[in-house]
Amino acid sequence: MLDRCPGSANLRTPTLAIKKCPRCGEEIEVFSTDVTVPCGKCGFVVYNDLLSCVQWCKYARECVGEETYQRLMEKKPDEQR
Repeated sequence: MLDRCPGSANLRTPTLAIKKCPRCGEEIEVFSTDVTVPCGKCGFVVYNDLLSCVQWCKYARECVGEETYQRLMEKKPDEQR
């Protein structure tokens, strides 16, 4: 039997993705635990669009903890309408 949910593994041990800034083309490091990351060159804010189990699992809050849950569930400005 598993001790922890395997879906939350990338939240416990963050993974790295490299994205290109849509404004200037600079490479931006985005970790799986980041919600937003500003471009180091032009300041454009890039959102982490990777889906996480936190967004749909009813046990997410107790699995990853309240602080991580709240940070990952923050809404993007265009979703707040």
